[in-house]
Amino acid sequence: MTKKISDLSPKKILIRSTNWIGDAIMTTPAVRTIRENFPGAEITILAYPWVADIFRGCPHVDRVMLYEKKGRHKGLAGMWRLGRELAAQRFDMAILLQNAFSAALLALFAGIPVRAGYRRDGRGLLLSHGVTIRKSTRARHQVYYYQEMLKDLGLICGPQELFLTLPDAVNAWARDFFVAKAKRPVVGLNPGAAYGPAKRWPAERYAGLAKRLAEDLGATMLVFGTEADGEAAAEISAAAAPGQVHDLTGKTSLAQAMALIGLCDVFVTNDSGLMHVAAAQKTPLVAIFGSTDSVATGPFSPRVEVVNKNLPCSPCMKTHCPQNDFACMLKIGVDEVFAATCKLLVTED
Repeated sequence: MTKKISDLSPKKILIRSTNWIGDAIMTTPAVRTIRENFPGAEITILAYPWVADIFRGCPHVDRVMLYEKKGRHKGLAGMWRLGRELAAQRFDMAILLQNAFSAALLALFAGIPVRAGYRRDGRGLLLSHGVTIRKSTRARHQVYYYQEMLKDLGLICGPQELFLTLPDAVNAWARDFFVAKAKRPVVGLNPGAAYGPAKRWPAERYAGLAKRLAEDLGATMLVFGTEADGEAAAEISAAAAPGQVHDLTGKTSLAQAMALIGLCDVFVTNDSGLMHVAAAQKTPLVAIFGSTDSVATGPFSPRVEVVNKNLPCSPCMKTHCPQNDFACMLKIGVDEVFAATCKLLVTED
């Protein structure tokens, strides 16, 4: 039987964030739930540096603490060092949204008496309050995955709605950027995806879409991504007239990128972390799916057009096409994505 944490009165709570942008966004309803159930507690969220910006402006946490896994917290010695740093904070409860064994081990290193989370990755004995995953939860969107855990721990769950609050200074920067460089309609393009090439609609298709948007609608396009997406961004930029495409790949912080996405009229994206950023800000978005599951990890928003061929082999959940024909993506044409984009633009008007 699952032990409940709802009757406890913790003064200091540590939330262990998930590790990737999209997953972190999908935990935001759970973070809100924790705050609503423990309104008087001081809440700290422990996060990797590359997701920390998601929580810096969050009204439901008091502090963001960095887990510098590639720096001073690297390896077992680094984890022990972080455990000592956490122990000094004297947390009396840890809620582990991350599933890994290491998350529970770290909470144990930190001497946190209440350690709550899913019984995953062989860590059940390390948890004081463990939850077994229900089969019904596995079949639903990942947002419910985190909320159901909290429900089984005895908490009253808040709205099943993503949120993203950014610092005022970042929002002001994004507005100034739009005034200076963006002529409406503004369409964000996200040709990258961290999981692997099977999630990426080809760069030449994005370039074809940019050409249609520029010529038919006079749109301004912002290309998002990391430095690794620079080659794709260059191909997209070459498809339109000078000044119609702004290559932002590797040129913004995550917070700046999120603020700009929130101002776009439509965001066209592969299944990626930035897709969930757009969903959290209710930016209308066209989500292109192939190898991954649009039901479990699709954009959790009503303002979405999902483009997916639903082939018998998909979702295969592979990083590379096991059939070597990439059919799930190559069968999606520029005209189809352009039509979905226009549909959302008309809806917005």
